[in-house]
Amino acid sequence: RLERAGTWGRVSGAVMAAAPPPSAPGGPEPPPPLQYSLLLQHLVGEQRRPRAWDPAAFGGIPSPPKSEEQKMVERAMESCAFKAALACVGGFVLGGAFGVFTAGIDTNVGFDPKDPYRTPTAKEVLKDMGQRGISYAKNFAIVGAMFSCTECIVESYRGKSDWKNSVISGCITGGAIGFRAGLKAGVIGCGGFAAFSAAIDYYLR
Repeated sequence: RLERAGTWGRVSGAVMAAAPPPSAPGGPEPPPPLQYSLLLQHLVGEQRRPRAWDPAAFGGIPSPPKSEEQKMVERAMESCAFKAALACVGGFVLGGAFGVFTAGIDTNVGFDPKDPYRTPTAKEVLKDMGQRGISYAKNFAIVGAMFSCTECIVESYRGKSDWKNSVISGCITGGAIGFRAGLKAGVIGCGGFAAFSAAIDYYLR
């Protein structure tokens, strides 16, 4: 019993020593005791505020200022003329490859209509394949340049980049190509090319 009483006395003395002394009459009041439950609610509880990750707050990635030559190159690459020229080159290459491919699987390449029983030579076959490839390449290049230039102009006029630009430019391109064969062909070309452009734009987006 004496040992238990001594232990209880030491614990009571430690608690009393840790407790803040009472304030004297008329003096400043002691601060309220710290409530760890409220502190934990702000740190890991429901009242915790998640910090948004903003790379700009850390300064971001430093980038050197662009020179006048770089700005001029960017403006040239974003121009309608450059886009039309790029589409023209791409259409020429694609059309040439497509023409050579179709000529390769065509069984009538190299045959002379005046003498259908004569077997064409390899030189004649290659010549016809080259002619068809050049013809397809020219047509694809013209269509690609017209479509790209028209789409760039329409996008610059509307100030938006959406599917309507492809549909409008497709209708203009198809109509311009079809009007050479008449009004009906122009209307059909406008609708067909517009639908094809809308399908491609939907697939790509």
